[in-house]
Amino acid sequence: MGLGHLCGVVMNSLQPALTPCAGRCSTVFGDSVCRGCRRFSHEVIDWNRYTPTQREYIWQRLDQQLDQIVLPLLAVAEDMQLQRFMDARQLRLPAHASKGRQVYEVLRVCQRQPQLLDESGLALSSAQLEPYWQAVERRLYALAVASFEFAWLRAAQFQSGT
Repeated sequence: MGLGHLCGVVMNSLQPALTPCAGRCSTVFGDSVCRGCRRFSHEVIDWNRYTPTQREYIWQRLDQQLDQIVLPLLAVAEDMQLQRFMDARQLRLPAHASKGRQVYEVLRVCQRQPQLLDESGLALSSAQLEPYWQAVERRLYALAVASFEFAWLRAAQFQSGT
């Protein structure tokens, strides 16, 4: 096998593999759900061992949560402007990224660089930016924790046979 293959994956780019990691992992401090990417702790630990199908399942769950929380809260003023903003910033998103993920990633860039808000395509004023960011983060984390707890309850019921 040549150098272009690693663990059965063709390496045709020097870009690292796409991961939901947001660079602020809280599972190292004992959280069952990461406050950054909202993956379950075992998903963070096992991510590099997962098959593409397993990773896709996790991406889908995270995207569903983003759609559920972000889309009702944040309006997009101009879809094409949002797309141009993502392209100009070279935001790395999965090909299947949901609308909620796209809006969330643009919001995250604007939260870090508020001067970019006007060109983002989001229907949000600068005074609304931080309160909306905090509300989105709080609600997403609460939903992720509830999802984790529900998954453990289902697993416990399955194991007990009830």
